[in-house]
Amino acid sequence: MTDQQIPKKHKLEEFSAGIVLFREQDGKRKYLLLHYPSGHWDFAKGHLEAGESEMQAAIRELEEETGVSQVKVLDGFCEPIIYFFKRQGKLIKKTVTFFLGHTDSQEIKVSHEHQGYLWLDYPTSLAKITFENAREILRRSENFLQK
Repeated sequence: MTDQQIPKKHKLEEFSAGIVLFREQDGKRKYLLLHYPSGHWDFAKGHLEAGESEMQAAIRELEEETGVSQVKVLDGFCEPIIYFFKRQGKLIKKTVTFFLGHTDSQEIKVSHEHQGYLWLDYPTSLAKITFENAREILRRSENFLQK
């Protein structure tokens, strides 16, 4: 279903932001994946709070969900994904804007929102991520870093 096919009166929208976090270990890039209670693997992300920019929300959510406060967000990478889901019978349009961040932190303190985490290389991350739209964000991240 496309956005144009949904009558405006039935559209609800949500906005979130997240960070594709990576670090270097022994000359290799590792990406952080979080294990959500529903079973899927994805990046740190969450809803924008009132008056917050996407970047502010992404950094806040990263710290809340992982304990990582030292992150360098890379200029030039700002990638949205849009998807639809139903909640209580209502169709929700969700836009999640992802940034790309580097950290030297290895230790992660997952919040109550997650069951665990992994630092994985690119091919293993690509295979582990549950949803195709998140895999696409990882592909874009890796391509950006290779340029």
